[in-house]
Amino acid sequence: MIRFGETTLDLNDPTVQAALAAGALVFLVLILLVMSVRRAGRSAEMIAPLAGHLSLLGQRVEALSDGQNRLSGGLTHVSEAQAASQANMLRLMEQRLAEVSSKMTENLQGSATRTARSLGDLQQRLETIDKAQANIEKLSGDVLSLQDILSNKQTRGAFGEIQLRDIVSKALPTDSYTWQATLSNGKRADCLIHLPNPPGPIVVDAKFPLEAYEALVAAGTDEERKRALGGLKQAVRVHIKAISDRYILEGETADGALMFLPSEAIYAELHARLPEVVREGFAARVWIVSPTTCMATLHTMRAILKDARMREQAGEIRKALAQLHRDVEIVLERAGKLETHFDQARRDVEGITVAAERAGKRAARLDNFDFEESDAEPAPVVRLTERRET
Repeated sequence: MIRFGETTLDLNDPTVQAALAAGALVFLVLILLVMSVRRAGRSAEMIAPLAGHLSLLGQRVEALSDGQNRLSGGLTHVSEAQAASQANMLRLMEQRLAEVSSKMTENLQGSATRTARSLGDLQQRLETIDKAQANIEKLSGDVLSLQDILSNKQTRGAFGEIQLRDIVSKALPTDSYTWQATLSNGKRADCLIHLPNPPGPIVVDAKFPLEAYEALVAAGTDEERKRALGGLKQAVRVHIKAISDRYILEGETADGALMFLPSEAIYAELHARLPEVVREGFAARVWIVSPTTCMATLHTMRAILKDARMREQAGEIRKALAQLHRDVEIVLERAGKLETHFDQARRDVEGITVAAERAGKRAARLDNFDFEESDAEPAPVVRLTERRET
C-alpha cells in the first residue's frame, strides 16, 4: 500500500500496476530522449569541423576548376600563339627565299656583266700586247741604231751620265751630290759628291773611250789587235790626264777623282790587258770604276757621310744625353719622394687597421656585457653649484 496524502494506492491493484508500468515507461522514454539529445549535441560538435573541411574541400575543388579553366585558356592561347608563330615563320621563310632568289639573280646578272667586262678587258689587253709587240719590233730597230748613238761623243757622254745618275741616286742621299757642278776653274763636272774633309768633295766623270775599244773588238788580225790595244791605251791615258788636270783642285776638291765606265766589258779589258794603265790612273789619283765597283765605292762614301753627320750631331747628342741624365735624376728624386709617401700611407693604413681591430674588440665586449641590476647602492650624485657672477 502506498499513501499519497489522502490517496491510497494498492500495489496489488492491476490498474495501479498498469499506471506504474506506464509511468516507468514514460520515465524510461524521457531518459532515452535526454540521452539522445546529448548524443545529438556531441554529434553536432563533431560534425562542425567536418563541415568546415567539406567547405574548404569545396572551395579547393572550385579553385581547381578555375585553374583548369585558366589552363585550358592558356593552352588555347599557346596554341594560337604557336600557330601565329608558325605562320610568321613561314612568311619570313618565303620572304628570305624571295630575297635569296633575287640576290642570286642579281649575282648571276652581275657575274654575266663582269664576265663580259673581263672579256672586253682581255680584248683590250690583247690589243695592248699587239701594240707592245709592234713597239718591240720598233725597239729592235732602235737597238740596231744604238751603235750610231754611242758613236757620237755627246750622246755617249749622256748615256754614261744617265747610268751614273741611276747608280748615284740609289746609293746616296739626294743632298750629298750635285749634277753638272761648276768648279772654280770653270770646268763642269758630271757629278760632284760632297764628302767631308778629309778627303773633301770628289768628282765623278761619266765619259769613256768607246771608239778605241770598238776598234779592239773589231780587230781581226794580231797586228790589228795590237794596234787597237795601243790606241785604247793611249786614249785611256789621255782621259786620265784630263780628269786629273780638270777635276783635282787643291783646297777645293779631294785629292782624287773617279772615271766611270758604264761597261763591265771595258773595265775587265783594261784590267786584263792594260794593268799598267790602271796603275798609272792610281798614280794620277784617278780611280777607274765600273757600275759594280762604283756602287760599292758609293756605299763606302755613304758610310763616310753618315759618320760625318753623326760627328756633326755629336754635340747635340751629348746635350740630349745630359738632359736625359737630368731627367733620370728628377725621376729618381720623385720616385724617392713617392716611396716616402707610400711608406707614410702604409703606416697610416696599419694604424687605421689596429684602431679598427681595437674598436671591434670593444664592440664585441659591449655586445657580450650582461646588464644586470646591481645590489650595490647607487653612487651619490654630486650636484654642481651654479657659478656666481663676480
